[in-house]
Amino acid sequence: MTERRSTSIGYLTNFAARLFARSLDRRLVNASLGPMPVYYALMEKGALPQKELARLAAVEQPTMANTLGRMERDRLVVREPDPRDGRSTLLRLTPLGRERAGSSFAAADAVNALALEALAAEERPVFMAMLLRIVARLEADR
Repeated sequence: MTERRSTSIGYLTNFAARLFARSLDRRLVNASLGPMPVYYALMEKGALPQKELARLAAVEQPTMANTLGRMERDRLVVREPDPRDGRSTLLRLTPLGRERAGSSFAAADAVNALALEALAAEERPVFMAMLLRIVARLEADR
């Protein structure tokens, strides 16, 4: 790896993310990476509008619409009326979607554990805290 690449946080973060994705993809059974941000958001929040899902996943609306279309087709999410706004709909995981989310999270946990093996036990919480600070700073720049 060239010095420029090895000193670029953006390059290294992106490269690590691609390696994470490949490793996770190998562990997913009957699933793909696309729905992961939706799983995280809906397992945490219960039901959300599409616009909020796109914001939380940091993707454009058309990308989220395509992801949700595939998830609806595969019976992983359903749309339901928003009780606070009759013109809007909320997306909620189906029982199959919750099951798929659980198995996807287990695969992600395995990849996370593998990656963290590169750090000493006392370095792990420090790394996670620093990464969260970086994410917060970049989210503030959106």
